[in-house]
Parts: sequence; C-alpha cells; structure tokens
Amino acid sequence: MNSLEKIAAWLHQWDTYLFLKINTVWTLPFLDGVYPWLREANAWVPLYLFMLLFVILNFKKKAIAWILFVVITLTLTDQISSNLVKNWFARPRPCNDPLLMSQVRLLLDHCSGGYSFTSSHATNHFGFAIFVFITGKPMLKKWGWLFFLWAATISYGQVYVGVHYPLDIVCGALLGCGIGYLTAGFFTKKYGLLTFTTQ
Repeated sequence: MNSLEKIAAWLHQWDTYLFLKINTVWTLPFLDGVYPWLREANAWVPLYLFMLLFVILNFKKKAIAWILFVVITLTLTDQISSNLVKNWFARPRPCNDPLLMSQVRLLLDHCSGGYSFTSSHATNHFGFAIFVFITGKPMLKKWGWLFFLWAATISYGQVYVGVHYPLDIVCGALLGCGIGYLTAGFFTKKYGLLTFTTQ
C-alpha cells in the first residue's frame, strides 16, 4: 500500500467513525424529528420568498442582476457537485454501502439515490451563503455570518439522517464556498455591493 492509499484508508476510517458517532450516538429525539424536515428545500420557502421580496423592494434594477447571479451560483454548485464530482469519485452513500448500511440509522423513508461525495446540499447552501455574505456585507454586517450557520446546520443534518459522511459535507462546503466566492466576485465587480444608499 503506497502513501496515498494509506492516507485514503485513514481518512475513510475516521470519516466512518465520525459518521457513526453523529448518526447513532450523538442523537436526540428532538433532532430525530426536526432534521428530516429541516434538510428539505420546502421548509425554507418562506425565507427564500422573504429574501426575494426584500431585495426587489430595496434594490430595484440591481435586484434583477443579483437574483440572476444567485441562480447562476446555485446552478454551478449543483451541477458541479452532482454531475462532475459525484460521478468522478462514485462514492456510495453510507446508507447504500453494503459494509455499513446495517449500522446506519436512516431517518428518511428511503436512502437517496446517486453518490455521496460531495454533498450537493452542502455545496449549494454554502455557495449561496458566501454569495449573500459577500454581496450583502455592507447591509448585513455581522448578521451575514448567520447564513453560514444556516448552511452548516442543514449540512450537518445530512450526516445525522444517514445519507452523507462528514467528509462529503466538509468538501462540499469548500467547493460551494469556492464557487460562491467567484460568482460574488463577478457580481461585485460589475454591479457593486448591495447597499441601501447605492441602487
């Protein structure tokens, strides 16, 4: 076994260990009921609608560009994670892994299809979080950090319910932040930041 194989084996061992801790040991009945709902996109529709209306009402023409860049950001994060990275690594989800599935506490009615690495939930939410954080920093100030807490909470839930490993989340978050950072850079270069004084 060469050095890279040893590192990969070590990472997988610790990744599996942390997954089982989060999924089967560090649990609460309250979280068992909340996380299957919390990770669903429909649960956050009111937040998305509020943000959409807030941006349109306060930033007028710039809002159209901002919304377009949000769509571009989410399209990139989703497609790169789901169609490129996942197919490249082809890592089974823990709930579909024959060596692990008997130990998994699956809190959903089925194990999601497709591969595990990277988590598209993490990639999408962290991509959105950093885009909002950067483009709206003058307006949001310190409250912008709440978007990262929101993304982290949803991403953690992917491990908690049994469909992703922790490393899927960490790498998905890094990928999403990288994409969101780039799209935010393009937006701010062309349109500037979202502020109440500059429309």
